[in-house]
Amino acid sequence: MPRGKFVNHKGRNRHFTNPEELEEQRRQEEKKQQWRKNKGQESSSEEEDDEETKTSGANRSKSSTTDSNSESESESETEGGKAKGVENLIQVENPNRVQKKTKKLSQLNQSLDTAKPELSRREREQLEKQRAYVNYQKLHAAGKTDEARADLARLAIIKQQREEAAKRREEEKKQKEMAQQKKTELTQKALGKKS
Repeated sequence: MPRGKFVNHKGRNRHFTNPEELEEQRRQEEKKQQWRKNKGQESSSEEEDDEETKTSGANRSKSSTTDSNSESESESETEGGKAKGVENLIQVENPNRVQKKTKKLSQLNQSLDTAKPELSRREREQLEKQRAYVNYQKLHAAGKTDEARADLARLAIIKQQREEAAKRREEEKKQKEMAQQKKTELTQKALGKKS
């Protein structure tokens, strides 16, 4: 068996308290408390500490619950009654705490009517793009944009080229007709001489 302050308890017999013994100790503790209440004497904190060391673990948990009950009672007394120290002078508010505020129905209706629905960044950008596109189309149709001016200039050049091409074709057509007429006249003369 190893010597020293660390001892392994595995393999040893363990001692468990009997449930009947625990119940008996609890009954005795209740009787002592009732006797103190009847007598009108309250035990000091020193006596309670001594008794806690003598009792078993189950009684300790019971006494700790009674202590926590007495602590919660004292806390509720300080909340409702007199504050300790400078508590009543300093008001501390947690900015992260959300307090629910009740609103009247008329206020809710007014706030819903007056408040515009807030759009997300993407939705706002999309609306701005649509408005800009519509505005651009109006300006383009009126011929006030650079692109529209360039298109109109191109159209004017194309019209001029087409007109020139049409004139050339007309002249060529007239020349062909004249050439055809001369040819037919020549052939007529040549035939007329023979006949």
